[in-house]
Amino acid sequence: MQTSPAKGSGATILVVDDDALITLNTVDVLTDLGHVALEAFSGPQALALMETRSDIAAIITDYAMPGMTGIELAHAARQLRPGLPILLATGYDEVPDAAGHDFVQLKKPFREDELSGRLAEVLAPAAG
Repeated sequence: MQTSPAKGSGATILVVDDDALITLNTVDVLTDLGHVALEAFSGPQALALMETRSDIAAIITDYAMPGMTGIELAHAARQLRPGLPILLATGYDEVPDAAGHDFVQLKKPFREDELSGRLAEVLAPAAG
């Protein structure tokens, strides 16, 4: 029997990916971990959701999305909420425009324990 990762803090996490299957899978994993998960399928949709929801504790965003990259979304999100924890999910070994950011990266494809660990890492400073 496999042991499950520690249950989440119940934080509200915004998941952003243009691939619906990845988004829904990530939402399911976060829910299983004890978090509240919201979904958006584009950067602009995510920003609109952020304007109506003050409870978003972190964003998990895909890097490669049409129209607005995950890094562009992250910078725009930080304009709305400075210091917001950002987890950048990417299949790239090196993100092309990653210079000068502090976003924690999560290598795709990722396992539940990798997601849980990285999310705990970005939420830890906010937990105090």
